[in-house]
Amino acid sequence: MNTILWLAYIAVTLWSIVNIIFNGSKATKMISWSLSVIIFPFLGPLLYYLFGINRRKFKLFKLKQTEKRRLYSETYKELEGGEQSVHHFNDYKREKLASLIRKNSYFAPYEGNDISLLNSGEEAFGAIFKAIEEAKDFIHLQYYILEDGMLLDRFYDLFKKKVKEGVEIRMLYDSFGSNSMRGKRVRRFKDIGVKAYSTMPIRFGNLLFTLNYRNHRKIVIIDGKIGFTGGFNVSDKYLKPVSELGIWQDLHLRIKGPAVNSLQRVFVKDYHFAGKEELLLQDKYFPKVEPTGNTVTQIISSGPDSRYPAIMQQYLAMINIAEKSICIANPYFIPGEPVLEAIRIAALSGVKVTLLTPKISDSLLAQYSMFSTFEALLEVGANIYLRPDFSHSKVIIIDGEIVSVGSGNFDYRSFEHNFETNAIVYDDEKASEIEKLFTKHCTEDVKVDLEEFKNRSPFSKFLEGLAKFFSPLL
Repeated sequence: MNTILWLAYIAVTLWSIVNIIFNGSKATKMISWSLSVIIFPFLGPLLYYLFGINRRKFKLFKLKQTEKRRLYSETYKELEGGEQSVHHFNDYKREKLASLIRKNSYFAPYEGNDISLLNSGEEAFGAIFKAIEEAKDFIHLQYYILEDGMLLDRFYDLFKKKVKEGVEIRMLYDSFGSNSMRGKRVRRFKDIGVKAYSTMPIRFGNLLFTLNYRNHRKIVIIDGKIGFTGGFNVSDKYLKPVSELGIWQDLHLRIKGPAVNSLQRVFVKDYHFAGKEELLLQDKYFPKVEPTGNTVTQIISSGPDSRYPAIMQQYLAMINIAEKSICIANPYFIPGEPVLEAIRIAALSGVKVTLLTPKISDSLLAQYSMFSTFEALLEVGANIYLRPDFSHSKVIIIDGEIVSVGSGNFDYRSFEHNFETNAIVYDDEKASEIEKLFTKHCTEDVKVDLEEFKNRSPFSKFLEGLAKFFSPLL
């Protein structure tokens, strides 16, 4: 019996390592997975097949759904009538970033938008509920997390009222993030006329694709004219403390204007593949939106069905074009070597780099993985601040001119595995407004000192090293 187990272990381990060698995309991940399959008999290979396979390269697992989603994106690059609001930049910096996103994500920068910053749970959901109350034709909503509580009940009450008024309502949620949305909890929405679907439901037949690939987007669209996106999920922890982390902080944008068209295209694609219904490409769902402001805004989306890791490319491009300053706020700053080295190069080139993260995370593994990157940044002059509350916002600002707000974290999961959406705002005034909020938390009492950080306990260094080993797997 022992001989059979040893032979099985050797066969499975060798097959796993061969697949890692042929299909791996990054050396660090290849090393981590190789060690995992060797050190953890049978469990390591199983975890690799569930979480580690690079489906962009591994043809055996290239599912029809992935190819269909990719074909959809390339077919519906620009809807008819959208070109009149497309903005063409005169300066090289903005044009370079906008051109990249248009090629890797198929979304153009639109002018004529009105952007409002929503900086708390009360502000964000207050604005969303007001927009829902004023909806005339349709409401489209998509969240990674729909969690039982006051907020979800409020959505239910509003939806019940709006359905009676003849408003169409469609709702998407991630089956992993919204794991409580099952049975009667979903049925109560469907019973009042809401078309509700989970994105990539976890089932045995598609386990290899769905378990590691989640839809992390947060989008609300009202009548095709008002859109919301950012970092907020539907959870009461944004309104009241439900753990030792206290009330969660986050950042959301309300968008009015032509850029809502892009958010709607993201939703319509996800809805089509989740609900198996006809494409919502009628004029009714993409009304002509007149300019309502003077802000240029561009949406970027990325996922395992993308030809390129668009969110990572966006962050790299913003870091590379920065001339004076880079401000990054993110709760899961685990960027990997390419992005980390780009930030180090920027700092060494004289660009002021500032990183703002929570001191305490909702994930110890993520927290220690994040801390393991600090010394490399502090050594090149980057400024790091650890805010005492928990901020879930995902923001990058460069030169006080361009700002990105959305769902994309600085980690492998957002870069490679999750479906994400960010909004890039090309506006000095809005960038400065968000930078002021950012700077408010960057005080001397929460600044990380290089010498003090070097003197942290050996046990902390050990935990960081251990977490760093697993960071490519996060």
